[in-house]
Amino acid sequence: MLTKKEKDMFMNLGPTEKSFVEDMTAECIKPRDPEFNMMLNERCVDQKRVYNYIYRKEKSIVDFYFLCNKLKNVIRTGWKVWNVNRERLESVAEHIYSVQMLAISMYYTYGYELDLEKVLYMLAIHELGEIEIGDITQFQISKEDKEVKEHAAVHAILSTLISSSDIEDLFLEFDAHETKESRFAYMCDKLDCDLQSILYDEEGCVDLNHQEGNKVKENPLVKKLLDEGCTYSEMWVRYGQIKYPYDENFMAVSKYADEFGITKSKKFKPKSDPKQVCKNDKDYLNY
Repeated sequence: MLTKKEKDMFMNLGPTEKSFVEDMTAECIKPRDPEFNMMLNERCVDQKRVYNYIYRKEKSIVDFYFLCNKLKNVIRTGWKVWNVNRERLESVAEHIYSVQMLAISMYYTYGYELDLEKVLYMLAIHELGEIEIGDITQFQISKEDKEVKEHAAVHAILSTLISSSDIEDLFLEFDAHETKESRFAYMCDKLDCDLQSILYDEEGCVDLNHQEGNKVKENPLVKKLLDEGCTYSEMWVRYGQIKYPYDENFMAVSKYADEFGITKSKKFKPKSDPKQVCKNDKDYLNY
């Protein structure tokens, strides 16, 4: 065990004396004769405990950062299920970024009266559970079962932080979809996926004739939309328009993207006359 003098010395160390602690820790792993090594290992356990206590805040930050960094390598399951043929598919971390940008644009364009900072905070953490359980889609597991797994995972992940109850509360608020911020964030989350499906379709990444092993095609609504002649992205977007609680602004963006596409590189033939659509809105003349 450490002597009182050693304990006091460790407890009084500041960040600038980190190298001294590292030297002490390194001493613990030097090869010794077995008897002395056993005695030294007992001391090292205590040294490590003190070391972790001294730098508990720094360790908490680095541990949490390391866990969140894993989302850069978690690929969105929906794209894999539909056999999107692309060298690099969207990761969960990239989805988090794009959905935050979508939230900012929706907020400022339509003038929503809500706490944007809270929305962005929600969206920053809304996929934390996928660090542990992966990206599970609505077609793979029931909503109730996913909630149980995801909530437990988020609780475990946030336990690495010294103080994280407010973060967990915010995650649970997002998941409940009961406040105006959480409902707005949820709509952004769903619309982002719809828009990304259009981007992949415009790149020609999806072949509906090669969907071996894709059980989602047998979902009644998905099957109905495809049987009606929808393309991959049309099916994805219209599924969202039917299933998700979009307000009129989100629905308008979804329908616009469905009709006119997103990228300038692909020429779309509009399914309706823009002037007819805008006959009561002279603003179209400015475009």
